[in-house]
Parts: sequence; C-alpha cells; structure tokens
Amino acid sequence: MRKINPAYKKYVKLPNVKLPNVKQKAIKLSDKTIEKKELATIFFSELGEFFLFLFNTFKETFSREFEFKEFLRQCFQIGNRTLPLISVTGVVIGLVLTIQSRPVLAEFGAVSMLPGMVAVSIIREMGPVVTALICAGRIGSGMGAELGSMKVTEQIDAMEVSSTNPMRFLVVTRVLAATLMIPILVLYADALGILGSWAGANIKGDVPFVLFISQAFAAIGFDDLLPAVAKTIFFGAAIGLVGCYKGYTAGRGTESVGKAATSAVVLSSLFVILIDLIAVQITDML
Repeated sequence: MRKINPAYKKYVKLPNVKLPNVKQKAIKLSDKTIEKKELATIFFSELGEFFLFLFNTFKETFSREFEFKEFLRQCFQIGNRTLPLISVTGVVIGLVLTIQSRPVLAEFGAVSMLPGMVAVSIIREMGPVVTALICAGRIGSGMGAELGSMKVTEQIDAMEVSSTNPMRFLVVTRVLAATLMIPILVLYADALGILGSWAGANIKGDVPFVLFISQAFAAIGFDDLLPAVAKTIFFGAAIGLVGCYKGYTAGRGTESVGKAATSAVVLSSLFVILIDLIAVQITDML
C-alpha cells in the first residue's frame, strides 16, 4: 500500500468508513442471496417434478391396461360430491344476474334483451369459471387429501410392491374423470342458471317460460358454446392433475395431508383463473 507523505495529509480526505457496519451489511446481503437462491431452487425443482408427473400421467393414459371400472367409480364420485352444490350455485347465478341487470335494462327500455344477455353471460364466463372454482375446492381438495392419506399410510408403496401401477390406478382415472365430468357439470350449471334467470324475471313481471327460453337461445351461437366447453376441459384436467400431484407427492407426516389438500385448492384455483385468461385472449383474437 502506498504511504502518504505527512506533509500532504491535510490535503487528502480519506473516506470515513466503518468496517463493522459494512461487514454486517455484506453478511445480510449474502444471507438474502442464499435465501433467494434456495427459494428459486425449490421452485424449479418442484416445477420439474410436476412436468415429470404430467409426462408419466400422459404416458400411463394410453397404456393397454386401463382401469375402466375405477374410472367409472371416480366419475360417479365426482358427480355425486358436487351435484347438490353445483345445483344451488347454478340457480343462484342466474337469479342474481337477472335481479341485478333488470333495473339497468329497464332504464333504457331494453328489458326484452334480458334473457339473451343473461344466457350469454352464464354460458361464456360465469357458469364455467364459478363451477370450476367450486370443483377446485371440492374435488381438488378431496383428491389431495385422499392420495395424501394413502401416501402417509404407505398404501401407495404397498400397491407398488404388489405389482400394481399406482399412477395408472390412482392418478390417471382421477384426472380423466375430472376432465370428463367438469364440462358436464358446467353444462348442467348453465341450464340451471337459465332456469334461475327465468325465475328472477318473474319476480317483478310475468314472462312465459317458452318465450324466455326462445329469447335466451336465440342470443346463443355456436361460437359462444364451443370456447366455453373447450376451456372447461382444460379446467378439469388442471384440477385433476394438481389435486393428484399434491396428494401423490405429499410427505410422510400427518400434517402433509392438510397441506396437500390446501395447496391443491389454491393452486388449482389459480390454474383455473390463468386458463380462463388465456382462453379469453385466444377467443378475442379469433
């Protein structure tokens, strides 16, 4: 290090640096960097595990030994679990939309447009998204908790020992059942939503059922129904995949069952919203 001549020391201003504070800041910065690195490592490793799980599920879907009886049982379970809740939700959606929209349309003298407006709103957006979110909470949590409890009690390991493929028996059947049943449940909720709209229109008026239904279906086109049904297929696949993944990869402790069910609901609901956003953008471009 070069020494400063004592005669010129008064002209040279050395920076007032406190080494202990600099050292503490450097330690904090390094700790934060390590923490961010660990979080990024966990995120990308889990993302890789999910894509590997998706690949194995896709591969086992087209295997020769398909568990058809288990698939039918899962379809019945999914429909039986959610049918009462979907019924109430569908009627309430149509009823609320009609009650809220009727005064606004009455101000412009466009009450006759109420059936078509409500039908398009339900079929395009409200019916698929609300039904998928309810199924994410009901079906996704059920799959996560069921497979998570099987993981904790080592039933999945016992299936592997007994030469039974757990991916084919547990995961593929549930994913395909959710992919098939959720579009059916959405169409059922749409029909009940239109009936609820007719009931709401008759609260302060007298609209014949045949006239209301004819006006509602006159406003619905093939370009409204096809994108709505197509995105519900992706809703069902996403809900089934996330619920099965969270349950299948759960930890060994009993707390992991609750964590698997909770994370399955949150992640599948997020996927439903993101898929809906992408579907709306694609439909708008077309």
